[in-house]
Amino acid sequence: MNQYKIMLVDDEPDILDLLEKALNIEGFQNITKIDNGLLAVSTCRTLQPDMIILDVMLPDIDGYEVCKQIREFSHCPIIFLSSKNDELDKILGLAVGGDDYVTKPFSPKEVAYRVKAGLRRAQYKTNPGQDYSIIIGDLMIDTDGCMVKKNNRQIELTAREFEILRCLAKNTGRVISRERLYETVWGEDSFGCDNTMMVHIRHLREKIEDNPAAPQYIITMKGLGYKLVNPHEK
Repeated sequence: MNQYKIMLVDDEPDILDLLEKALNIEGFQNITKIDNGLLAVSTCRTLQPDMIILDVMLPDIDGYEVCKQIREFSHCPIIFLSSKNDELDKILGLAVGGDDYVTKPFSPKEVAYRVKAGLRRAQYKTNPGQDYSIIIGDLMIDTDGCMVKKNNRQIELTAREFEILRCLAKNTGRVISRERLYETVWGEDSFGCDNTMMVHIRHLREKIEDNPAAPQYIITMKGLGYKLVNPHEK
């Protein structure tokens, strides 16, 4: 795991040291610690980290703004840390491009395991020969290279968005429940997942649909879940 570059962003030195120690125990050694938002954005441009752990409350610009600015040039996984446990704050974190949200006080070991899970989902290459490209209408989903194109134009997705689309694509035409989709992508119990899933599905539609308000690819089956269909075969 030493090859992965992890960026920690928090204005509390004790938390930075705690996270660094927990990650070191799990085998992560290439760790950069940042204590403010503006420096985090500029460092991300040059460092190109594989994972960011980002505190919401920072002394200059907040974590949400940091995430929005980073999403203009990077799609690496971002785990938010926050003392705010309100559901709306979690939804906001996901809405601006975050991949996960952990509330303080937290277990450093749990955060380390979330980092490992996030990196597995976001890996740019899988084992050769195990995956393939899936063509659905004008979409091409390269499950080996973790890339999506529509009409030969590449679409930038977050790691979670790609995993949701890949799961739906591998079950094209079949309804996948929110619970199953969440457990497959997040790797954890689906209790209370509805809003989280709805936010990610909305973002996916905004990126792959011609008209997100009238989706032709990702169809909601009320009370059942979602399915991915080929709009040219309706």
